Amino acid sequence: MRLDTLLTQKGFGSRNQIKTLLKSRQVSLNDAIVTNKAQMVDANVQDIRVSGKQVKDDSLVYYLLNKPAGVVTACRDQQHQTVLDLLAPRDQRQGLYPVGRLDRDTQGLVLITNNGPLGFRLLHPKHHVQKVYEVVVNGYLGQDAISFFKHGVIFLDGTQCQPAFLDIIETSQLSSRAKLTITEGRFHQVKKMFLAYGLKVVFLKRVRFGQFELGDLKSGEYRSLSQEELQALFAAL
Repeated sequence: MRLDTLLTQKGFGSRNQIKTLLKSRQVSLNDAIVTNKAQMVDANVQDIRVSGKQVKDDSLVYYLLNKPAGVVTACRDQQHQTVLDLLAPRDQRQGLYPVGRLDRDTQGLVLITNNGPLGFRLLHPKHHVQKVYEVVVNGYLGQDAISFFKHGVIFLDGTQCQPAFLDIIETSQLSSRAKLTITEGRFHQVKKMFLAYGLKVVFLKRVRFGQFELGDLKSGEYRSLSQEELQALFAAL
């Protein structure tokens, strides 16, 4: 959240009083004086101090979840279970939402947080956050597919995707398995890319989002991000 919002919530004064604290160089961020009231911060990750007093805040949370097929990446849905429904009551917070989306039949890594600005920055195209998917398609993936994806797939409507990187794991006339790395998040993008090549995706699972990896997290399970992961995330953005 914004620095002035955090300090106001933590009782360091009104907006005008916070502005005065900043102008008088009484606020530090990781041992460096900060004067920008709009600076985005998280006291879980950064050392924020006012006149030497450390600011603590446990209102922001970050979860990494392995979404099962059939669950929707939404905050609420009248027909289907959502990713937020998988969180235990003790881990629920105001303003939680999934960063980005996966189709209902797609499995894998979803980041859930109530840090809105951070989620927005993760999804912004200028940051080129990589997403890696395990893919199974219903036919033969030739070596030409690597170049096809690398040069940016063009859809029938003229939309051109950013270059993507395909690693073919195994292939046959009936079925092929691969890993695909992209830096975008267009609607049904992975499925459309393979359709443009002439194959249908029959299984799709996201295994990495930025520096976060699904690892051995079981379907439907989730965990909080570690301090090291959070620090790396803030450094990257």
